[in-house]
Amino acid sequence: MKVTAKILAALIVVALTALAGCGGGSGSSAASSGAVQTVGLHGSPDEEYYQVQFVSGVEYWFPVYEGFKQAGNLLGVKTFYVGTTEYDANKEVEVFEQTLAKNPKGIFLSPITAEAFKEPVDRAVAQGVAIITMASDSPESNRNGYITSDNVNEGQYAARAIAEAMGGRGKVMTLRNPGQTNHDIRIDTFIATLKAEFPNIQVVADSPTNQDPDRAYSAVMTVAQMHPDLGGVFMPEASSAIGASRAAVELGGGKAAIKVMCCDVNEQILDMLQTGDMFGAINPDQGMQGWFGMLMLFTAAHPELINPMNGRKAQGQNPTYIPYLDNGLNLVTAENAQYFYVDKYAESLGYSSIQDMLGPGGPGQ
Repeated sequence: MKVTAKILAALIVVALTALAGCGGGSGSSAASSGAVQTVGLHGSPDEEYYQVQFVSGVEYWFPVYEGFKQAGNLLGVKTFYVGTTEYDANKEVEVFEQTLAKNPKGIFLSPITAEAFKEPVDRAVAQGVAIITMASDSPESNRNGYITSDNVNEGQYAARAIAEAMGGRGKVMTLRNPGQTNHDIRIDTFIATLKAEFPNIQVVADSPTNQDPDRAYSAVMTVAQMHPDLGGVFMPEASSAIGASRAAVELGGGKAAIKVMCCDVNEQILDMLQTGDMFGAINPDQGMQGWFGMLMLFTAAHPELINPMNGRKAQGQNPTYIPYLDNGLNLVTAENAQYFYVDKYAESLGYSSIQDMLGPGGPGQ
Protein backbone atom coordinates (compact mmCIF):
# COMPACT_ATOMS: atom_id res chain seq x y z
CA MET A 1 0.00 0.00 0.00
CA LYS A 2 1.36 3.41 -0.99
CA VAL A 3 0.26 6.48 0.95
CA THR A 4 1.07 9.95 -0.34
CA ALA A 5 2.09 12.86 1.86
CA LYS A 6 -0.97 14.85 0.74
CA ILE A 7 -3.40 12.13 1.85
CA LEU A 8 -1.66 11.72 5.19
CA ALA A 9 -1.68 15.48 5.70
CA ALA A 10 -5.43 15.58 5.14
CA LEU A 11 -5.98 12.77 7.65
CA ILE A 12 -3.83 14.53 10.23
CA VAL A 13 -5.78 17.77 9.81
CA VAL A 14 -9.00 15.83 10.43
CA ALA A 15 -7.47 14.21 13.53
CA LEU A 16 -6.26 17.53 14.88
CA THR A 17 -9.66 19.11 14.38
CA ALA A 18 -11.49 16.26 16.08
CA LEU A 19 -9.10 15.98 19.00
CA ALA A 20 -8.86 19.72 19.62
CA GLY A 21 -12.42 19.80 20.90
CA CYS A 22 -11.63 17.04 23.40
CA GLY A 23 -8.84 18.97 25.09
CA GLY A 24 -6.76 15.79 25.12
CA GLY A 25 -3.28 16.48 26.48
CA SER A 26 -1.56 19.16 28.48
CA GLY A 27 1.21 21.68 27.93
CA SER A 28 1.97 23.74 24.84
CA SER A 29 4.87 24.33 22.51
CA ALA A 30 5.67 25.94 19.20
CA ALA A 31 7.90 24.76 16.39
CA SER A 32 11.20 26.54 15.96
CA SER A 33 9.65 28.20 12.91
CA GLY A 34 7.05 29.90 15.14
CA ALA A 35 4.06 27.84 13.99
CA VAL A 36 0.77 27.91 15.88
CA GLN A 37 0.19 25.69 18.91
CA THR A 38 -1.73 22.44 18.81
CA VAL A 39 -4.30 21.62 21.46
CA GLY A 40 -5.72 18.14 20.99
CA LEU A 41 -2.87 16.04 19.60
CA HIS A 42 -0.29 16.43 22.32
CA GLY A 43 2.15 14.21 24.15
CA SER A 44 3.64 14.28 27.62
CA PRO A 45 6.65 16.61 28.05
CA ASP A 46 8.74 13.71 29.35
CA GLU A 47 8.24 11.57 26.22
CA GLU A 48 11.47 11.03 24.28
CA TYR A 49 11.82 10.33 20.55
CA TYR A 50 15.18 9.66 18.90
CA GLN A 51 16.39 9.92 15.32
CA VAL A 52 19.11 7.26 14.89
CA GLN A 53 21.52 7.53 11.93
CA PHE A 54 24.52 5.90 10.38
CA VAL A 55 27.22 8.30 9.13
CA SER A 56 25.52 10.94 11.26
CA GLY A 57 27.72 13.74 9.91
CA VAL A 58 26.22 13.50 6.42
CA GLU A 59 24.36 16.74 5.64
CA TYR A 60 21.35 14.91 4.24
CA TRP A 61 20.14 13.96 7.72
CA PHE A 62 20.21 17.48 9.18
CA PRO A 63 17.05 18.92 7.55
CA VAL A 64 15.34 15.58 8.20
CA TYR A 65 15.96 16.04 11.91
CA GLU A 66 14.82 19.66 11.80
CA GLY A 67 11.47 18.55 10.34
CA PHE A 68 11.33 15.79 12.95
CA LYS A 69 12.07 18.29 15.72
CA GLN A 70 9.58 20.89 14.49
CA ALA A 71 6.78 18.32 14.58
CA GLY A 72 7.96 17.11 18.00
CA ASN A 73 7.93 20.65 19.34
CA LEU A 74 4.32 21.08 18.24
CA LEU A 75 3.44 17.78 19.89
CA GLY A 76 5.14 18.87 23.13
CA VAL A 77 7.63 15.98 23.27
CA LYS A 78 11.41 15.72 23.44
CA THR A 79 13.46 14.89 20.35
CA PHE A 80 17.13 13.92 19.99
CA TYR A 81 19.59 13.35 17.14
CA VAL A 82 22.05 10.45 17.63
CA GLY A 83 24.07 8.08 15.49
CA THR A 84 27.46 6.75 14.54
CA THR A 85 29.96 8.64 12.40
CA GLU A 86 31.07 5.43 10.66
CA TYR A 87 29.49 3.49 7.82
CA ASP A 88 29.32 0.37 9.95
CA ALA A 89 26.26 -1.82 10.61
CA ASN A 90 27.53 -3.14 13.94
CA LYS A 91 28.21 0.34 15.26
CA GLU A 92 24.80 1.62 14.23
CA VAL A 93 23.16 -1.38 15.91
CA GLU A 94 25.18 -0.53 19.02
CA VAL A 95 23.85 3.06 19.00
CA PHE A 96 20.33 1.70 18.50
CA GLU A 97 20.74 -0.64 21.49
CA GLN A 98 22.04 2.22 23.65
CA THR A 99 19.05 4.31 22.63
CA LEU A 100 16.62 1.47 23.25
CA ALA A 101 18.06 1.04 26.76
CA LYS A 102 16.76 4.55 27.56
CA ASN A 103 13.23 3.22 26.96
CA PRO A 104 12.16 6.00 24.59
CA LYS A 105 8.63 6.38 23.33
CA GLY A 106 9.79 5.97 19.74
CA ILE A 107 12.80 5.69 17.42
CA PHE A 108 13.04 7.18 13.93
CA LEU A 109 15.58 4.90 12.28
CA SER A 110 17.51 4.74 9.04
CA PRO A 111 18.88 1.16 9.10
CA ILE A 112 22.18 0.76 7.28
CA THR A 113 21.09 -2.71 6.13
CA ALA A 114 17.77 -4.49 6.42
CA GLU A 115 19.21 -7.70 7.85
CA ALA A 116 21.22 -6.11 10.65
CA PHE A 117 18.14 -4.47 12.13
CA LYS A 118 15.41 -7.08 11.85
CA GLU A 119 16.00 -8.63 15.27
CA PRO A 120 16.74 -5.34 17.12
CA VAL A 121 13.64 -3.69 15.64
CA ASP A 122 11.42 -6.67 16.42
CA ARG A 123 12.69 -6.67 19.99
CA ALA A 124 12.11 -2.91 20.34
CA VAL A 125 8.52 -3.17 19.09
CA ALA A 126 7.88 -6.10 21.44
CA GLN A 127 9.24 -3.91 24.23
CA GLY A 128 6.61 -1.28 23.37
CA VAL A 129 8.85 1.19 21.55
CA ALA A 130 7.43 2.53 18.28
CA ILE A 131 9.75 2.27 15.27
CA ILE A 132 9.44 4.13 11.99
CA THR A 133 12.15 3.60 9.39
CA MET A 134 13.16 6.29 6.92
CA ALA A 135 15.31 6.60 3.79
CA SER A 136 16.39 2.96 4.12
CA ASP A 137 14.26 0.15 5.48
CA SER A 138 14.10 -3.22 7.21
CA PRO A 139 10.93 -4.48 5.51
CA GLU A 140 10.90 -7.95 7.10
CA SER A 141 10.93 -6.45 10.61
CA ASN A 142 7.90 -5.46 12.67
CA ARG A 143 8.52 -1.72 12.30
CA ASN A 144 5.37 0.41 12.43
CA GLY A 145 5.97 2.16 9.12
CA TYR A 146 8.42 3.43 6.53
CA ILE A 147 8.82 6.89 4.96
CA THR A 148 11.10 7.68 2.06
CA SER A 149 11.18 9.11 -1.40
CA ASP A 150 10.28 6.71 -4.19
CA ASN A 151 13.63 5.08 -4.98
CA VAL A 152 12.28 3.54 -8.19
CA ASN A 153 11.10 6.97 -9.33
CA GLU A 154 14.53 8.43 -8.56
CA GLY A 155 16.30 5.82 -10.66
CA GLN A 156 13.87 6.28 -13.54
CA TYR A 157 14.10 10.05 -13.43
CA ALA A 158 17.91 10.00 -13.42
CA ALA A 159 18.03 7.58 -16.36
CA ARG A 160 15.65 9.66 -18.45
CA ALA A 161 17.31 12.98 -17.60
CA ILE A 162 20.81 11.79 -18.49
CA ALA A 163 19.65 9.89 -21.58
CA GLU A 164 17.75 12.86 -22.98
CA ALA A 165 20.69 15.19 -22.31
CA MET A 166 22.91 12.75 -24.24
CA GLY A 167 20.52 12.68 -27.17
CA GLY A 168 19.45 9.11 -26.50
CA ARG A 169 22.78 7.48 -27.37
CA GLY A 170 26.21 6.96 -25.88
CA LYS A 171 27.89 5.31 -22.91
CA VAL A 172 27.27 5.73 -19.20
CA MET A 173 28.46 4.13 -15.97
CA THR A 174 27.09 3.78 -12.46
CA LEU A 175 28.76 3.96 -9.06
CA ARG A 176 27.27 1.68 -6.47
CA ASN A 177 27.03 1.41 -2.69
CA PRO A 178 26.22 -2.30 -2.51
CA GLY A 179 24.13 -3.66 0.33
CA GLN A 180 22.18 -0.51 1.23
CA THR A 181 18.69 -1.33 0.02
CA ASN A 182 17.52 2.10 -1.14
CA HIS A 183 20.78 2.76 -2.99
CA ASP A 184 20.66 -0.59 -4.78
CA ILE A 185 17.09 0.09 -5.90
CA ARG A 186 18.10 3.43 -7.41
CA ILE A 187 20.99 1.94 -9.38
CA ASP A 188 19.15 -1.21 -10.48
CA THR A 189 16.21 0.91 -11.67
CA PHE A 190 18.52 3.32 -13.52
CA ILE A 191 20.11 0.45 -15.44
CA ALA A 192 16.77 -1.27 -16.13
CA THR A 193 15.18 1.97 -17.39
CA LEU A 194 18.01 2.63 -19.84
CA LYS A 195 17.79 -0.92 -21.13
CA ALA A 196 14.03 -0.72 -21.62
CA GLU A 197 13.68 2.81 -22.95
CA PHE A 198 17.04 3.82 -24.46
CA PRO A 199 18.55 0.87 -26.35
CA ASN A 200 21.24 3.10 -27.88
CA ILE A 201 22.73 3.92 -24.49
CA GLN A 202 25.14 1.35 -23.11
CA VAL A 203 26.01 0.92 -19.41
CA VAL A 204 29.73 0.12 -19.62
CA ALA A 205 30.51 -0.18 -15.89
CA ASP A 206 28.81 -0.63 -12.51
CA SER A 207 31.55 0.11 -9.97
CA PRO A 208 31.30 -0.20 -6.16
CA THR A 209 32.62 2.91 -4.41
CA ASN A 210 30.94 2.64 -1.00
CA GLN A 211 30.43 6.41 -0.77
CA ASP A 212 34.18 7.06 -1.05
CA PRO A 213 34.97 10.13 -3.22
CA ASP A 214 38.50 8.90 -3.99
CA ARG A 215 37.26 5.50 -5.15
CA ALA A 216 34.65 7.27 -7.28
CA TYR A 217 37.32 9.48 -8.85
CA SER A 218 39.50 6.47 -9.66
CA ALA A 219 36.56 4.49 -11.06
CA VAL A 220 35.52 7.26 -13.45
CA MET A 221 39.09 7.90 -14.58
CA THR A 222 39.67 4.17 -15.20
CA VAL A 223 36.45 3.66 -17.18
CA ALA A 224 37.02 6.85 -19.18
CA GLN A 225 40.42 5.54 -20.28
CA MET A 226 38.72 2.44 -21.69
CA HIS A 227 35.76 4.43 -23.03
CA PRO A 228 36.88 7.96 -24.00
CA ASP A 229 33.34 8.69 -25.19
CA LEU A 230 31.85 8.15 -21.72
CA GLY A 231 28.93 10.56 -21.49
CA GLY A 232 27.27 10.10 -18.09
CA VAL A 233 27.68 8.83 -14.54
CA PHE A 234 24.96 8.16 -11.98
CA MET A 235 25.38 7.31 -8.31
CA PRO A 236 22.80 6.89 -5.48
CA GLU A 237 24.39 9.31 -3.01
CA ALA A 238 26.35 12.56 -2.79
CA SER A 239 29.78 11.53 -1.49
CA SER A 240 30.71 9.55 -4.60
CA ALA A 241 29.50 12.42 -6.77
CA ILE A 242 32.24 14.66 -5.39
CA GLY A 243 34.96 12.38 -6.72
CA ALA A 244 33.10 11.60 -9.93
CA SER A 245 32.62 15.28 -10.73
CA ARG A 246 36.28 16.02 -10.06
CA ALA A 247 37.21 13.35 -12.59
CA ALA A 248 34.63 14.61 -15.09
CA VAL A 249 36.00 18.15 -14.91
CA GLU A 250 39.58 16.95 -15.43
CA LEU A 251 38.56 14.76 -18.34
CA GLY A 252 36.54 17.57 -19.86
CA GLY A 253 39.35 20.08 -19.65
CA GLY A 254 37.34 22.53 -17.54
CA LYS A 255 33.58 22.33 -17.40
CA ALA A 256 32.43 18.74 -17.09
CA ALA A 257 31.56 17.15 -20.44
CA ILE A 258 30.49 13.97 -18.64
CA LYS A 259 27.05 14.41 -17.13
CA VAL A 260 27.28 13.50 -13.45
CA MET A 261 24.05 13.04 -11.53
CA CYS A 262 23.47 11.82 -7.98
CA CYS A 263 20.84 11.55 -5.30
CA ASP A 264 21.08 13.85 -2.25
CA VAL A 265 22.99 17.11 -1.94
CA ASN A 266 25.57 18.74 0.31
CA GLU A 267 27.49 22.01 0.18
CA GLN A 268 30.08 20.71 -2.29
CA ILE A 269 27.43 19.27 -4.59
CA LEU A 270 25.53 22.55 -4.57
CA ASP A 271 28.69 24.51 -5.35
CA MET A 272 29.48 22.23 -8.29
CA LEU A 273 25.95 22.52 -9.61
CA GLN A 274 26.15 26.30 -9.56
CA THR A 275 29.50 26.37 -11.36
CA GLY A 276 28.35 23.90 -13.99
CA ASP A 277 30.78 21.19 -12.92
CA MET A 278 27.92 18.79 -12.29
CA PHE A 279 24.77 17.99 -14.26
CA GLY A 280 22.12 17.61 -11.55
CA ALA A 281 20.99 16.04 -8.30
CA ILE A 282 17.78 14.41 -7.12
CA ASN A 283 17.06 15.37 -3.53
CA PRO A 284 14.32 13.77 -1.42
CA ASP A 285 12.21 16.32 0.45
CA GLN A 286 14.09 15.95 3.73
CA GLY A 287 11.89 18.27 5.77
CA MET A 288 8.74 16.37 4.85
CA GLN A 289 10.52 13.12 5.61
CA GLY A 290 11.25 14.28 9.15
CA TRP A 291 7.94 16.07 9.74
CA PHE A 292 5.63 13.26 8.63
CA GLY A 293 8.02 10.70 10.11
CA MET A 294 7.51 12.26 13.54
CA LEU A 295 3.74 12.27 13.10
CA MET A 296 3.81 8.62 12.04
CA LEU A 297 6.02 7.76 15.00
CA PHE A 298 3.89 9.67 17.50
CA THR A 299 0.71 7.97 16.27
CA ALA A 300 2.34 4.54 16.46
CA ALA A 301 3.51 5.35 20.00
CA HIS A 302 -0.06 6.32 20.98
CA PRO A 303 -2.31 3.53 19.67
CA GLU A 304 -5.02 4.77 22.05
CA LEU A 305 -5.55 7.77 19.76
CA ILE A 306 -6.92 5.81 16.85
CA ASN A 307 -9.23 2.86 16.22
CA PRO A 308 -9.54 2.50 12.45
CA MET A 309 -11.60 -0.10 10.64
CA ASN A 310 -8.71 -2.45 10.01
CA GLY A 311 -9.18 -5.08 12.72
CA ARG A 312 -5.66 -4.71 14.03
CA LYS A 313 -6.69 -3.28 17.39
CA ALA A 314 -9.25 -6.03 17.96
CA GLN A 315 -6.49 -8.57 17.36
CA GLY A 316 -4.23 -6.97 19.96
CA GLN A 317 -2.00 -5.25 17.40
CA ASN A 318 -0.96 -1.64 16.99
CA PRO A 319 -3.59 -0.10 14.67
CA THR A 320 -0.99 2.20 13.10
CA TYR A 321 0.84 0.58 10.22
CA ILE A 322 1.90 2.52 7.11
CA PRO A 323 4.21 0.29 5.09
CA TYR A 324 5.25 3.08 2.74
CA LEU A 325 4.81 6.85 2.64
CA ASP A 326 6.36 8.84 -0.22
CA ASN A 327 7.77 12.13 1.10
CA GLY A 328 8.43 13.48 -2.41
CA LEU A 329 11.61 14.76 -4.08
CA ASN A 330 13.17 17.81 -5.71
CA LEU A 331 15.34 18.19 -8.80
CA VAL A 332 18.28 20.41 -7.90
CA THR A 333 20.05 22.29 -10.68
CA ALA A 334 22.13 25.43 -11.06
CA GLU A 335 18.88 27.43 -11.14
CA ASN A 336 17.61 26.44 -7.67
CA ALA A 337 20.70 25.14 -5.84
CA GLN A 338 20.83 28.29 -3.69
CA TYR A 339 17.79 27.12 -1.71
CA PHE A 340 19.36 23.88 -0.49
CA TYR A 341 22.32 25.05 1.61
CA VAL A 342 21.86 23.64 5.11
CA ASP A 343 23.75 26.44 6.89
CA LYS A 344 21.56 29.08 5.25
CA TYR A 345 18.47 27.08 6.14
CA ALA A 346 19.55 26.83 9.79
CA GLU A 347 20.24 30.57 9.88
CA SER A 348 16.80 31.33 8.41
CA LEU A 349 15.23 29.46 11.35
CA GLY A 350 17.17 31.49 13.90
CA TYR A 351 19.82 28.90 14.80
CA SER A 352 23.36 30.02 15.49
CA SER A 353 24.81 27.04 13.59
CA ILE A 354 23.98 23.67 12.08
CA GLN A 355 25.11 22.06 15.32
CA ASP A 356 22.61 24.23 17.16
CA MET A 357 19.89 22.99 14.80
CA LEU A 358 20.81 19.40 15.69
CA GLY A 359 20.27 20.06 19.38
CA PRO A 360 17.45 18.47 21.39
CA GLY A 361 13.89 19.64 20.86
CA GLY A 362 11.07 19.74 23.32
CA PRO A 363 8.39 21.78 25.08
CA GLY A 364 9.01 25.48 24.66
CA GLN A 365 11.43 25.05 21.75
